[in-house]
Amino acid sequence: MTWESAMPTLIVGTSLLTGLLIFFLEEKRQRLRSTLNLLGAGLKLVFVGIIIVGTLQGREYEFRFPLVLGFDFLLRVDMLSLLFVTLSGVLWFVTTIYAIGYLEGSEHRSRFFGFFSICVAASTGIALAGNLITFFIFYEFLTLSTYPLVVHRGTEESLRAGRTYLWYTITGGTVLFVGVAWLNVLVGDVDFSHAGSLASVAPYYHTELIAIFVLLIAGLGVKAALVPLHGWLPVAMVAPAPVSALLHAVAVVKAGAFGIVRVVYDVFGVSFANSLGVLTPLAILASITIIYGSLRAMTQDDLKKRLAYSTISQVSYITLGVALFGITGTIGSLVHLVHQGIMKITLFFCAGNVAETLGLHRISEMNGIGRRMPVTMGAFTVAALGMIGLPPIAGFISKWYLALGGLEAGKPWVVVVLLVSSLLNAAYFLPILHAAWFKKPSQSWSPRTGKLETSAMLLVPPVITAGFSLAAGLFAASNGSPLALARQIAELLYYSSP
Repeated sequence: MTWESAMPTLIVGTSLLTGLLIFFLEEKRQRLRSTLNLLGAGLKLVFVGIIIVGTLQGREYEFRFPLVLGFDFLLRVDMLSLLFVTLSGVLWFVTTIYAIGYLEGSEHRSRFFGFFSICVAASTGIALAGNLITFFIFYEFLTLSTYPLVVHRGTEESLRAGRTYLWYTITGGTVLFVGVAWLNVLVGDVDFSHAGSLASVAPYYHTELIAIFVLLIAGLGVKAALVPLHGWLPVAMVAPAPVSALLHAVAVVKAGAFGIVRVVYDVFGVSFANSLGVLTPLAILASITIIYGSLRAMTQDDLKKRLAYSTISQVSYITLGVALFGITGTIGSLVHLVHQGIMKITLFFCAGNVAETLGLHRISEMNGIGRRMPVTMGAFTVAALGMIGLPPIAGFISKWYLALGGLEAGKPWVVVVLLVSSLLNAAYFLPILHAAWFKKPSQSWSPRTGKLETSAMLLVPPVITAGFSLAAGLFAASNGSPLALARQIAELLYYSSP
């Protein structure tokens, strides 16, 4: 095995091996467990950095292993996988710091961090999958590894949420499997290709391919929380805050959205998908989800549930951009893959801080909380304003390119959807900010235990990710920014498409 073929397996293996080792640690071995967590997350970042440099120098990283029935297990680095695996690696490291502080003194920490690391291994496997069957293996692996995290607290409510989560995701996985199997019967094993793998298929297969496209999008749409397949997501908010952050920013919903990107561009090919007439219905479905999620968010008093419905709305921006059939819309979609992750993880970190420090879960209880937790609420404010689309925060860049993409594609109604969505975003985020900063406290909170408003390990991660959210907008024009990488990938996808 060469160094180039080993690198993809090392990136997946860092978190997988970390998780397996942690399972065997006794609960009292807190220091060793924290060291293993941070070491695994740090090594992943080092390996990701190596492949970034190598890819820029023209090196190719691929691991291929033959399976049964003519399938190959394929891990490969391309520009699209590089975008997602970098996001996963960076946010895993930050979330690990947060989770160590959040779960200090709690029970079953070895079990939690074991599955936590395996969940990230599945996410990076999804990012690096080089063909449809490898993607499916890791996609289902992700379902199984996240279930124990959802039910971690062991309460009746969390167990009920876990059953709902499994019902949705296993059903979605079954639908996805049918689509993958049917496609394999028609064309054989499908490697991801920026030119698309199906454009040369004979025209008399087009009806079958439309049906397969629907099955694939339906299977992926469960994790991407497309309406009406979204019901598991708000229920799963009973999970601890680090799990919610991981589900919304890196793992489950982002894996579904990333899968939709792969299907449209690297399986069907965007030009071929457009010729089949499947992109406009996909754009309409994404738009319905965007508005629906925002409307439901407005009615939630529970902070995490409001953020969950916000995720349903915001992640569908990615699907909308994919379906616009144009470079500009694709740029908006891909950059939002990153921007939504860093903003939403900030919001969940902050919600966890408020719950863990003050025991508050409802927005109606948060009057004046900015005076008690100014750093936490400052980070929350940055991310919330970014979600609304206020410049110069990252969310503005995403929405700007999506709006331009709608006009470029001859779909001006997309601009209306984005404007309405931004107004609804403001309607459910601004009342939180107003209550936190401008209303008098309605209760007395416990005094600070030190100079900081909460534990440093809970406070530092949201400050870092809020800084990312601001920097991604301020320095969007810089080389190496998420926008610059998204533009490079979009041009590659379109210029490769026949």
